[in-house]
Amino acid sequence: VQLQASGGGLVQAGGSLRLSCVVSGRTFSRCAMGWFRQAPGKEREFVAAISWNGGSTHYADSVKGRFTISRDNAKNTVYLQMNSLKPDDTAVYYCAADPFLEAYEFGSSQEYEYWGQGTQVTVSS
Repeated sequence: VQLQASGGGLVQAGGSLRLSCVVSGRTFSRCAMGWFRQAPGKEREFVAAISWNGGSTHYADSVKGRFTISRDNAKNTVYLQMNSLKPDDTAVYYCAADPFLEAYEFGSSQEYEYWGQGTQVTVSS
């Protein structure tokens, strides 16, 4: 299973970006998917996650109401729509996948088996 994240870039505060993560392999439709981010000098933190069928989504408090995670199993792709971006959202964003997660594990990076390479998001003030 390979994950390829894209869609990062430079945006002004208040702007929007949509990240995409394309997953190769036939297990995508059975995988819970997560987005994490890591800012310079900080630990990797949970951003959002979605269950295998899209029926359950979870968000970090810092992004609730601004970010939306979704998936298209026909395209093997998970998305992260980011609105009302703030300078504090600046980080490298990673997508992650795992076929065996329970909902209570969605926010734990150690539980995800597969990771993408990351895409840089920079929000200027």
